Amino acid sequence: MDLPKDQKELLSNLETLIEKTYEIEKEFIELKNILNGVIEFLPQALWVKDGSGEIIAQNSKSKKFKTIPNIGEIEIDNRVYLIQSSIIKDKTIISATDITEQKRNERLIAMGQMAAHLAHEIRNPIGSISILISLLKKQCPNSELLDEMKSSVFRIERIIKSTLLFSKGLKPKIRSFLLSELKNELEISIKYYSYSKEINFLFFMPDMEIKADFDLLLLVLQNMLFNAIDAIEEDETEEGLIEILYESTDNYHVINIYDNGKEFENEDILFEPFKSTKTKGNGLGLALSLEIINAHNGKIEVSKQKKGFKIYLPKACDD
Repeated sequence: MDLPKDQKELLSNLETLIEKTYEIEKEFIELKNILNGVIEFLPQALWVKDGSGEIIAQNSKSKKFKTIPNIGEIEIDNRVYLIQSSIIKDKTIISATDITEQKRNERLIAMGQMAAHLAHEIRNPIGSISILISLLKKQCPNSELLDEMKSSVFRIERIIKSTLLFSKGLKPKIRSFLLSELKNELEISIKYYSYSKEINFLFFMPDMEIKADFDLLLLVLQNMLFNAIDAIEEDETEEGLIEILYESTDNYHVINIYDNGKEFENEDILFEPFKSTKTKGNGLGLALSLEIINAHNGKIEVSKQKKGFKIYLPKACDD
């Protein structure tokens, strides 16, 4: 039975309305998915609450929080977050931004400035003490007490030098030299460093020419060497072994530093400035070493074969 004309028009309009409704619903779902994608893409944890306080949207980064945190700075699992909120009509948007690195950098700048000031204050009197020890040593050449004092002053001078380098920044002065020159300087440094155990030192640093900043690279190897000595001193082993061995790859000069001392307690903070698990540590040696090697476009890795480090210096510097 044919429907009246007005009913046909009504039915046609209804079908058109239903189709438009489906299209609008489809577009709404697409827009919602895009919005969820944008929310998920954001680096912050994000919550959206309606007027009743119900959460109507959130991203996966928010799942690490048990509850929505209060506004301000909070610390969770050694990470610092800045919590902020904004109200748009009847919706409340809350975000949590990880500012751990920003806080770390602020802390390091403050600590670096303080350490540099202290280093400057200590530098002059330590220089005078060093001169007096040298004069006394001429009068009492066999004094063990003076030898111990000289070793202590040598350690303080190294800390001062490291502190000032760390706070001022690095500009390597590249020149050619032989690896064996570094070996000779390291052997001299050992004589100034006090330790009580029997330690064997094995060097393989041939008469091979490389290009780098000699003084800075020596400081890196001294830091590694003295760390190895300290690790052996803190370990239960009666006899220590430290190896500093050179090897060559296609693209890198590699210097390996191994020891049989105490294992690393926490590899995550090895290169963190002002953090140390050593009894004698000041937390600057490895952090500065990493900066020095980075300034040479190289890298430092924790060895996977034996306890120690691998230093990579690019051969491109030799060209």
